[in-house]
Amino acid sequence: MSLLTHVLACLFGMGSWVTICGLWVELPLIVPQVPEGWYLPSYLSVIIQVANIGPLFITLMHRFQPGKLNETTVIYFIVSFGVLASLFLALFWKQTVVVHGADHSIPLFLLTFFISTVDCTSSVTFLPFMMRLRPEYLITYYVGEGLSGLVPALVALIQGVGVMHCVNATQSLNHNDTAWLQGRNESPEFTDYLLPHYLPANFSAEAFFFFLAAMMSVCLLAFLLLNYLPVVAQERPVRRLHQGNDGNLGAMTNRERPEQKPMISSPHGAPMHRSRFGTGTYSWAQVVYIFTLLAWVNALSNSVLPSIQSYSCLPYGNHAYHWSTTMAAIANPLSCFIAMFYPQRSLVLMGLLTAYGSVIGIYIMGMAVLSPCPLLVNNISGVALIVAAWTIFILALSYVKVIVAVILRDEGHSALVWCGYIVQFGSMLGAVTMFPLVNVYSFFTSGDPCNTRC
Repeated sequence: MSLLTHVLACLFGMGSWVTICGLWVELPLIVPQVPEGWYLPSYLSVIIQVANIGPLFITLMHRFQPGKLNETTVIYFIVSFGVLASLFLALFWKQTVVVHGADHSIPLFLLTFFISTVDCTSSVTFLPFMMRLRPEYLITYYVGEGLSGLVPALVALIQGVGVMHCVNATQSLNHNDTAWLQGRNESPEFTDYLLPHYLPANFSAEAFFFFLAAMMSVCLLAFLLLNYLPVVAQERPVRRLHQGNDGNLGAMTNRERPEQKPMISSPHGAPMHRSRFGTGTYSWAQVVYIFTLLAWVNALSNSVLPSIQSYSCLPYGNHAYHWSTTMAAIANPLSCFIAMFYPQRSLVLMGLLTAYGSVIGIYIMGMAVLSPCPLLVNNISGVALIVAAWTIFILALSYVKVIVAVILRDEGHSALVWCGYIVQFGSMLGAVTMFPLVNVYSFFTSGDPCNTRC
């Protein structure tokens, strides 16, 4: 295998979700500077789900107009568009527009929709493109996809986003601190609260968004090299050389040709014990099982539990929250890296890992429901448990995603298109379920990183 091809596949994968992940880790710097305040994350969640019209369009085109959509051209377009959207985000994210007499961050909303469309559409374009390379490079791509969340988090850590320390309310009580106390129905004169004091960032949000644009540019360059480097061409899974009349050698494989059949063929005429999905290796029951687990895993790991991560961690303190988010970001690419050396296709193992991760997820959800007074809230073992829970949860479910991708990669290009669509569909269902619970009905109560009173 080519080390250069592995590096390019990883860099290509890093562009899949780097802009959305980067926007989320930057929220502590953005929120104080926009009129929406801490309502901004809920608005962004809705916008990101609306952006699923991108993968829906691509999936419908593959289903009803197979072979009409040039996959390579689509990827060039969306990645280039992502570079431009990230640049505009750096320039205009603070601009506001007056709507019904009030300021609103309309440019930020529009640009978030654009970069969300790019990232969501990558699920149904980047994955099928990896069919053109040997199966080992698909796992490398997943490593890069995991790094698309880790790298922005590390840069934000260097930037100093969310770094805070607790100060006594009687030592420093300015206007903002007084407003914070009044928001908690506390009187400044009689409080012994510790106030969270956030340290200034080492560089601006604008610089961070320019970094995201640079990451998307690297993704575009990696994709260009994956298409044209001769060393990458040697990594095609099947190469059938033929000699034309002009004496030149050309290469064409069935897998490199545009898709000439619908994604799921009619079951009429097929053996009863096998499906017409992909190569027909799996029965319809197994296909439903695979996609159901895929939707469930992505709903949990991409939307359901991330939406309550602060509720599950902040009661244990700010350090517990940061360690949980950091270790979860590390666990994703680590799981994919493990899969490079121990690839599996076992449906039983996939089900066991999903069940194990779901049980861990129930514990995390339970701690969020009990916030601001979860189990072991004033004990170091509580901190260790919640950090370990988040790490193991992401580690297990990320490995399931890789197992599914490896299985579906063997089933052909169409199967990977379906894989990307189900990933987005599961994530959307999770977000739609959690949004009213968190933002409308206020089912969860946030913990205080500086004061725990139970």
